[in-house]
Amino acid sequence: MRSIYNLLKEEIRQQPIIQNSILGNSNPWKRSHYVILSEIIKEDLSKREELQNERKFELGTSISHITLQRFFESDYHYKTHNDLRFLKTLDKICIFLCFKDLNAFVLSVKENNVYNESEFSKEFTSDIVYRYCHTNFEFFKYFPELRLEIFKELIFPEAPFIERIKNYSTKLCDNGLKLFTHNNRSNFEIFDLDVISEEADKMVIKTQEFWNLVFVVEETGEEYIVNELNTQIYFIKNIDQKWMIWDNYNPNSGLLNNVINKKP
Repeated sequence: MRSIYNLLKEEIRQQPIIQNSILGNSNPWKRSHYVILSEIIKEDLSKREELQNERKFELGTSISHITLQRFFESDYHYKTHNDLRFLKTLDKICIFLCFKDLNAFVLSVKENNVYNESEFSKEFTSDIVYRYCHTNFEFFKYFPELRLEIFKELIFPEAPFIERIKNYSTKLCDNGLKLFTHNNRSNFEIFDLDVISEEADKMVIKTQEFWNLVFVVEETGEEYIVNELNTQIYFIKNIDQKWMIWDNYNPNSGLLNNVINKKP
């Protein structure tokens, strides 16, 4: 995703509306320039068909100058640039660049062979795993409300993986569990990620992940703790020109439900 992140910066600078403004002759940009850029993007997005009806409420039609300044001046890092809020910002940037969303921009880059095909595929599919882990953590924060829709851009709706997530999460929500995040008591870390198999329409990625989660039963205050370091395998497919997760092997996915079921 690092290459996509940097390419987006270049594409914004090269846009005619940017080149024909005061921004086109300014380098480097300062705070006042990002304020101008924010206004240009806001005005443009307010007219876009892609941001009408429900999508307008989902994404909004503006990007703050602070967010834009961080975007341009910070190096890419998956921890800060793959959370849901920032991914929505990238979607808006891509719409400003005349693409439907981030995924459409990525496919365009791939089709135009801007980067080495093999390296690009590894980078992009690896990023999907990083995004999934962050999204999964956000998913837990909604408990005991089940919000499977937040995976819609990461997991194929017909995939066996989404059905398993639904099965074990429904049981957790039915037991009234809520994720405890105060003082960073719940957290996760990805220690390693390797592409172990690569084909034209599928990739297999292995990760080492540490998950430290504290769930509390809302009615009783009873705590259940998940504290594990394990190896997970992700199976990613390309269907209809879209790379998404198809399946996942996590030996501890049902661990918490087993603990709850065994309790007297």
